Amino acid sequence: MTSETVFYQRRRLLKGLGGMGIGMAAFSTASCVRQSKTGDPSELAATFKTSRLEAERNTRYTVNRSATPQDLAAGYNNFYEFGGNKQIWKAAQKLPLNDWQVEVTGQVNNPRTYNVDDLKQRFPLEERIYRFRCVEAWAMVVPWVGFPMRALLKEVEPKATAKFVRFTSFYDPAVCPGPGFLPGSLPWPYTEGLSIAEMANELAFFAVGIYGRELPKQHGAPLRMVLPWKYGFKGAKSIVKIEFLDQQPATFWNSLSPNEYGFTANVDPKVPHPRWSQSQERLLGTGSNSYAWEKQPTLPYNGYEEYVGKLYS
Repeated sequence: MTSETVFYQRRRLLKGLGGMGIGMAAFSTASCVRQSKTGDPSELAATFKTSRLEAERNTRYTVNRSATPQDLAAGYNNFYEFGGNKQIWKAAQKLPLNDWQVEVTGQVNNPRTYNVDDLKQRFPLEERIYRFRCVEAWAMVVPWVGFPMRALLKEVEPKATAKFVRFTSFYDPAVCPGPGFLPGSLPWPYTEGLSIAEMANELAFFAVGIYGRELPKQHGAPLRMVLPWKYGFKGAKSIVKIEFLDQQPATFWNSLSPNEYGFTANVDPKVPHPRWSQSQERLLGTGSNSYAWEKQPTLPYNGYEEYVGKLYS
């Protein structure tokens, strides 16, 4: 059930948008303009020179493409807490990481509060190369470092009554200006959700690193969700809370515009977005210049149907 607060926030927002003659799709597409450069290359590079992580590659998960170049992946992101453009990496450096804690609560037998070192030490790290597909129809290939979500499930032991999980991202209005091109209130903090069965799937992953190093801030440091068969907005960044629930939770985008952003949000080439087709995608960084794009067909479940198709049959 959508909370009363979110319901009225959404109504105020849509009322304001209606007066401007635009819909919620403008929120996602306004920042999807192709950009030819990432600003100062040395300044960008400094953001992803984080500490190295020791992790072996899990070769069960392979992609028939090379990984997207690191500088391109680090300079082309959505992180709406810090603004509405793709070159969000500068603004995202305001994210405070000191004394970070992740609370696991709700309907579990073993509630926990972890710091980042706890997560890295308690759960063996591995590298997985996954496809990444944005709902805006652009794509990457990304080498994540982290651990499967099912490892955390095993430790906290969800109760039989737990059917869903809500993930809450960091939000502090003093450091998170949000996108500046929309009127009205937004349902901060950013939240996302999964069913227990989805979280237990072998592909579901918590990332603490990327390209062999700790996550840069623009990628959602220090902990983010990675769900390669779903659109990228399902992967909440900078997680501070994981809550086990008996009912499907309201989530950020689904609350704002459910006709555009479904709760499940599996990649499906046959189901178009209200404003564009999902039958093709543009793969970042596959041409002769930095922001060249190669079009290719979108695969059902982003190419992971053998792993997750049974969840939805």
